[in-house]
Amino acid sequence: MSLSIILQQMGVICILVAIGILLQKKGVVDALTSKKLSAIVVDVCNPAMIMASILGGDITAGHKDLIYAAILGAAFYTLLIITGLLMPRILRVAPDKRKFYNLMSVYTNTGFLGIPVAKAILPPNAIIYVIVINVFYSLLFYTHGLTVLGKTDDSDKKNPLLNIINPGTVMALLSLVVFWFDIKLPPILGNTVQYVGNATVFLSMVLLGVSISRSKLSQSLKDIRIWVFILLRMILLPIAIVLVLHSISFDKTATLAMCLMAAVPVGNLPMIQAEKQGMDSTILSSAIAVTTAVSIFTITALIAVATVML
Repeated sequence: MSLSIILQQMGVICILVAIGILLQKKGVVDALTSKKLSAIVVDVCNPAMIMASILGGDITAGHKDLIYAAILGAAFYTLLIITGLLMPRILRVAPDKRKFYNLMSVYTNTGFLGIPVAKAILPPNAIIYVIVINVFYSLLFYTHGLTVLGKTDDSDKKNPLLNIINPGTVMALLSLVVFWFDIKLPPILGNTVQYVGNATVFLSMVLLGVSISRSKLSQSLKDIRIWVFILLRMILLPIAIVLVLHSISFDKTATLAMCLMAAVPVGNLPMIQAEKQGMDSTILSSAIAVTTAVSIFTITALIAVATVML
C-alpha cells in the first residue's frame, strides 16, 4: 500500500473520530448509548469483520504465513511481557502502582482500534497477523493479566479461564480454521457477515471520538510520565520492531502489521477489570485518554515511515 493511500485512509479515520466528538458534544451519543454501541462493536461487529476479512477473497497468504504469524505473535507478547516488567522501573513508578504500568505496556487496544485500522490502512494479508495477535491477547489477559493485577473476585476464582471464551476469541479461532481449511460459507451467511463487519470501522471510530470528547484530556495531558510512556512504548518500541524485522528481511506486510499492533494505544480491558475489583483506575483511564488521542498521529507517522523504509 502506497504512502498516499495510508495518509488518505488515516485522514478518513480522523474525520470519523471528529464525527464522534461532534455527536458527543451535541448530546446525540450519551454515556448509555456509547456503552451499548461499544458492546455491539466488541461482541458483534468486530468479530464479524474478522471473519469477513477472511471470506473477502483478497487474502493471498498461505499456511506458512499463519505459522509465521503464530511465531511472531508468541515473540511479540514475550517482548511485551518483558517490557511490562521493565517499564514501571524505568518510569520510577511507586511500587503499588507498578502493576498498572505493567498492564498498560502489555495489553493495548489491538482489537477495538487495531482491527478496524488494520482493515483500513494495511494490505489484506495483514489481517492474519492481527487476528493471531488478538487471540494471544485474549489467552494472556485472563491468565497473565489477572495474575499481574493480583486481586480476583469470586467468579474469577471459580472459573478463571471462562472469560477467554468470548465472541472475539471464538470468531478469531473460527476464522483461522476457515482460512486454514479454505472453507466456503453459504452466500446467505457470508453476505450477512460482510454487512455486519462493514459497520465496524465507522462505529468504532465514532466511539473513539466520543471517548476522547468525554475524557478529562486537559488534566491527563499534564502527566509527564504518560508522555515518557508514549515515547518508549508507542514510538520507540514499534520502531525497534520494524528495524529488527527489516534487518532479517521479514515479509513487508507482516512487519507493517506488527508495527501497528505495537503502536496502538492502551486498551480498556485492564481498566474495566480494575474497576470491577474495586481498584483506583485513575492511572489507567488517564493513560487511555492521552494515548488514544495521540495514537491517531503516532500511528499515521509510524506506518508512513515504515512503508517508505520497507
